[in-house]
Amino acid sequence: MRFLPKVLLLFLFVLCLGARDQQIMTNEQPLLSEDRFRRPTAQDGISCFWWWLNGNVTKASITHDLEDMHEKGFNGALIFDAGGQDQGGNDQVPQGPLFGSAEWRALFEHAVKEAHRLGLKLGLSIQSGWNLGGPDVKPEEAAKLLTWSEITVSGNRALQLPLALPQHRDNFYRDIAIVAIPAHDGDTTIKPVSDLAVKIASKEAAGSATDMSHIFLDDTYGKDEKAHATIQEVMDLTKQMDEKGVLQWQAPAGKWTIMRFGYTTNGAHVSTASGQWQGLVLDYMSKKHFLRYWNSNVRPLLESIDTLAGTTLNYLHTDSWELGGVNWTDDFRAEFKQRRDYDLLSYLPVIAGKIINSRTESNRFLFDFRKTIGDCIADNHYAFFAQKAHEYGIGIHPESGGPHLGPIDGLKNYGRSDLVMSEFWSPSGHRPTPAARFFVKQASSAAHIYGKKLVAAEGFTTIGHHWDDVIWRDMKPSFDHEVCAGLNKAYLHTFTNSPKEMGLPGQEYFAGTHFNPNITWWKFSKAFFDYMARVQYLMQDGQFIADVLYYYGDQVPNIATLKASDPAKALPDFDYDVINEECLLQLHVANGWIKLPYGMQYRVLVLPKHAVLSLKALQKIHQLVEDGATVIGPKTERTMSLEEEVAANKTIHQLANTLWGEKVSTSKGSRKVGKGTVAWGYTAKEWLLAQHVQPDCRFVDASDSTVFDYIHQQRQGKEDYYFLSSQNKQAVETTVDFRVSGKLPEFWNPETGEIREARVYQQKNGVTQVPIAFRPYGSWFVVFRKPIPFDQQGAASGKNFASYTVVDTLKQPWEVAFENRFGQPKHISFPTLISWADHTNENIKYYSGAATYKQSFIPKGGKNQTYYVDLGQIADVGIACVWLNGKNLGIVWSPPYRIKLDGLKLGQQNQLEVEVINSWRNRLVGDRALPKEKRYTQTNITIRDDWQLLKAGLLGPVTLQVERLY
Repeated sequence: MRFLPKVLLLFLFVLCLGARDQQIMTNEQPLLSEDRFRRPTAQDGISCFWWWLNGNVTKASITHDLEDMHEKGFNGALIFDAGGQDQGGNDQVPQGPLFGSAEWRALFEHAVKEAHRLGLKLGLSIQSGWNLGGPDVKPEEAAKLLTWSEITVSGNRALQLPLALPQHRDNFYRDIAIVAIPAHDGDTTIKPVSDLAVKIASKEAAGSATDMSHIFLDDTYGKDEKAHATIQEVMDLTKQMDEKGVLQWQAPAGKWTIMRFGYTTNGAHVSTASGQWQGLVLDYMSKKHFLRYWNSNVRPLLESIDTLAGTTLNYLHTDSWELGGVNWTDDFRAEFKQRRDYDLLSYLPVIAGKIINSRTESNRFLFDFRKTIGDCIADNHYAFFAQKAHEYGIGIHPESGGPHLGPIDGLKNYGRSDLVMSEFWSPSGHRPTPAARFFVKQASSAAHIYGKKLVAAEGFTTIGHHWDDVIWRDMKPSFDHEVCAGLNKAYLHTFTNSPKEMGLPGQEYFAGTHFNPNITWWKFSKAFFDYMARVQYLMQDGQFIADVLYYYGDQVPNIATLKASDPAKALPDFDYDVINEECLLQLHVANGWIKLPYGMQYRVLVLPKHAVLSLKALQKIHQLVEDGATVIGPKTERTMSLEEEVAANKTIHQLANTLWGEKVSTSKGSRKVGKGTVAWGYTAKEWLLAQHVQPDCRFVDASDSTVFDYIHQQRQGKEDYYFLSSQNKQAVETTVDFRVSGKLPEFWNPETGEIREARVYQQKNGVTQVPIAFRPYGSWFVVFRKPIPFDQQGAASGKNFASYTVVDTLKQPWEVAFENRFGQPKHISFPTLISWADHTNENIKYYSGAATYKQSFIPKGGKNQTYYVDLGQIADVGIACVWLNGKNLGIVWSPPYRIKLDGLKLGQQNQLEVEVINSWRNRLVGDRALPKEKRYTQTNITIRDDWQLLKAGLLGPVTLQVERLY
């Protein structure tokens, strides 16, 4: 019954994908919409990881969450059933229906129907927890590792030898081959290849995105050419072992090491799963095993929602690679032969630590071995996942590019996605450094080189924080940082569904910044979410502009790191993308620009410093240079693959000599080849500046103590705009050069939606220079769209931003009204502004929630002035809503907490009201000393002994200010 609809859906899905890619890459779009920027739509809205914690959700709580998401302008949510509630010493929560059960499916169907009613889009993580697997995954379907046993015997006799069963897990083992090599005195002194465990992919190379090419391209034990055996000496005895594991062999004279190779499970189990959804992790290299899992667990869910699959439910998901090492699958030998064009059997002893032929050749084999693993993961898992999803008109967005450094090509995996999904973290002790927090640059590069529109990320993940995150300090700069790396669609991590019966603040996952209707500041949250939506609108609709394309090689593992790692050394004046071998082979040259089929173009291609390229890559680079490209990098010295080794290396050297010359006599230089240029010894930035290419964006007077970032987008070649981020906690001013001229600079404020033209700017030599002031962790879009003469100049002096002069400080007592739900007095007078945590009334000291401050005043100053109120410091979450004479002036959530006083009555009494909200932290601290039955709060999160009271409330000073223009 569903066959015809599925075919139609697939046809429409492919058409939509093609139309979308055509639109984004040819820039056939309407011009920027001021109205859409001021009032962002749900199309531009954020999404969230919607945690169904331990399956403990109800139809009522599902509806409640979705209606709140709709009200706050969300685009949608990713249904993510998972456990993890008890990690970190936290309490359990009640166990709900098992993922995929009839009861769970009823909840899922209800969620999809409700989302459809509300116009929201949903995704679905296709299991409980992660990595992909579950209770029905049999050992033979699970992720696999090679295992072996060995014995050394004397030959020149007939052997009838029981071979030891290699170590194995989960009562599962399958044989691959029996091989023998000669054994010699002194073999024990021959070291295996260096870093053997990671080179054979039996474990992850690192827990976070790291450039480890030096490990995989070199051997720290040197180039000792001693070997355990030659390739000709490796004997295949597989057919001479019976089903009982007894080898019958007429062994030649001498000693022999006999190795029994097989495979077992890698021991990885599903992490953070709900209830009984425990089990082994699926084999990520096998289509067959994925298909069985799909048919058993995913297809029934999609069939249950009929035509809402592919419409309301538009993405499927799996989470990040955290399953350790994998290095085998059922048909891996055949996969290897087909992909590498030689048989791996004679090299199996290298896996066991032996050197075959030479140390160099053994490393070359392992290079091919890992690359084949990476290819199988990309093609047999992620590409096949996409194929099955597309049958229902659904896209996929797995977190397939790390950051755990498994045996993967991160860019290649992302290339199989429809929406590229990464992650970024807010500051926390678990990931304290930028390199350990920010991973979006690889995802955005993948989107650009594969022609994808959306670059998404699980955002604001933390471990150790609970209800103490400050919006402007902890959330905004993290989001802005990754926008500058290419992020254009944020998924809040995490939005936990919490049924009403779980109390307040309710059940929560052990990690992540908490966003849901139970947080105290939820009613004001749309102000921050609208900020993100405005940014996403502009970032989704333009094409990224970069001058530099960096090729990161073909070694596996391979993961591009954060933007600031800057492997091509293009920053800060020029931006860059990272490309892999698969997409490198699609490049072409037009008018000196290096181009991709999807419209991206770059001035230069930069090669990795290790001087190792595959033959295919170097042949392509030679073609590009001949056609007019500029390529920067060291002379290629070698290839790593064993495939066609002799012929490839001969050709490599010939091509390298053609490009760089037979002898590179200087540390820095260049030469013309065909229509193009090869340069070496230069950074990308040095080369471009030497060619008189103006910096795309330069913060002219930035210092070592200030940090700025940017990203440049363009639409139809007519509109350029830059997102600028100050990563400075203090307010700063700087002058910025933009490589745009003949267009009027405008300031588009993503916090407020305000748009205005720049007053002060100068044009010269194709550059527009604009002085800009940033708030603490401030950001701007600077938009160039309105044509002006190339010699038109702005005001020669002054500023683009108003200054503010204090004309009065509101020092009278404040009447403060608390929400009377925790025993607080309804109204209380604050003679001076102090933190609630310092108040003598314990109900206020430990208060969490909203309180409204009121004060009447008569403004000082003259007429014809624009008045503002500046609230000074707002402690804790840092958010407030302001009213004047009963009129809602709006929400402020970042310093300076200043807002225009529309409707001010000069010479008369005016009433100012400020509603301030703090987090749950202080009430939780207050409840810590109480028995659970007497606590005001209810949550599974353990109230830690080291939690301290946080400053809370309006701290001021509250001042009236007048605007001084420029």
